[in-house]
Amino acid sequence: MSSSANLAAKVAVVTGAGSGVGRAVALALSAAGYSVVLAGRRADALAETKALAKGKCLAVPTDVADDKAVDALFAATVAEFGRVDLLFNNAGTNLPATSIEEIDPARWRSIVDVNLNGMFYCTRAAFRAMKAQTPQGGRIINNGSISAHAPRPGSGVYTATKHAITGLTKSTSLDGRRYDIACGQVDIGNAATDMTARMAKGVPQANGTMAVEPTMDVAHVASTVVHMASLPLDANVQFVTVMASKMPFIGRG
Repeated sequence: MSSSANLAAKVAVVTGAGSGVGRAVALALSAAGYSVVLAGRRADALAETKALAKGKCLAVPTDVADDKAVDALFAATVAEFGRVDLLFNNAGTNLPATSIEEIDPARWRSIVDVNLNGMFYCTRAAFRAMKAQTPQGGRIINNGSISAHAPRPGSGVYTATKHAITGLTKSTSLDGRRYDIACGQVDIGNAATDMTARMAKGVPQANGTMAVEPTMDVAHVASTVVHMASLPLDANVQFVTVMASKMPFIGRG
């Protein structure tokens, strides 16, 4: 059976859908047959994604760091489509490479609010919807990072949040078993997006040098997420790493 057949008539929520990985995944899910709810802070960017989509889309401007806004997002999803089959928990932010002692506490809190608290708020709301609906269940896919395994220099706050997401993924997977709620994580390395444009100019390495790093087409991330989503709920990709083959990750340090 094709992925499109498996996904027909299902409903996905994609956060951070206005650009980068979120947009690529939203468009791939739409092409595969999902009705897609696009969430993100910028209404204009969501409108651009919606215009590119092939199927039914609902754009809901949302700040994932606001738990009430997240609850409203999922209420709007259920009101429009009746259920939630998939959450791609993707919205995230970062700051330029900054040594631990120089990170401003307010900036630390703002990144934690999006990267960790926001993913928790979305997980909580999706879990509640999936538990309550008939048929029960669904799938949550968290966007981790290779920083969930090994940090880059000056990435303290980002790395801390991504390590935390791994714990959230495991706990959600465990708590969701009895309700047919599967949870997995995709750890991405150097997908070509606006966030990774700096790779072409060189980024700090562990040995103190600067080096240009290879990137890969973000479409490979999107196809991986679509594959994870296409599985029946009695099967789960718990963790998967998708990365540019020649990036300096294996052997880092």
